[in-house]
Amino acid sequence: MNFDQARFNMIESQIRTWDVLDQAVLDAVAAVKREDFVPEQYRELAFADMQIPLGRVAGDPGEVMLTPKLEARMLQELALSPGDKVLEVGTGSGYVTALLSRLVSQVVSVEIVPGFTELAQGRLQSLGANNVVLEVGDGANGWEQTGPYDAILLTGSVPVLPVAFKTQLKPGGRVLAVIGDEPAMTATLITRVTESEYSSRGLFETCIPPLRNVPHRTRFVF
Repeated sequence: MNFDQARFNMIESQIRTWDVLDQAVLDAVAAVKREDFVPEQYRELAFADMQIPLGRVAGDPGEVMLTPKLEARMLQELALSPGDKVLEVGTGSGYVTALLSRLVSQVVSVEIVPGFTELAQGRLQSLGANNVVLEVGDGANGWEQTGPYDAILLTGSVPVLPVAFKTQLKPGGRVLAVIGDEPAMTATLITRVTESEYSSRGLFETCIPPLRNVPHRTRFVF
């Protein structure tokens, strides 16, 4: 399989056609070898428009890599700048972490499954991504230890966004989260306008697996 041609086709037929036109994002996707971040048995599906299972690592309930176009669109919507400090919740394979490392000055990525962190560490080291800090822990309420952040990206969905994610933003900072319950979820961008004021904008409909340990929406029982 010609991986370089497959990567080009993925960018042109999937990512660009989903309105991802930010050249920095496109350059990052072109530079990072996605095939090196998928489990070996799915290597030839690395560029398909599908979620890819990450395998049964210790403690893994069945996490996936998101579709390439969704990963790229999320990064574009965050409107990242080279000097930004970004929190990623859910390292997974480390692929989005690698993309972030090419777009900003510092990435803190938190993963609850130690096996994923170990695999991602090796992949990122081979790329020379020395601006990434990988943490093992529960990021369901952000990662206050190294905050505040210019941007926060959640790679799993949440029924409601925990307040902690907003308070860990710098003024002007953005958090992108997929919010809702299956099958109705909305990718949402929340911006911290001032110390106490936030704005929220729904971007597009999608559906991705949930982030672990996030609080569920309160349901009324009559």
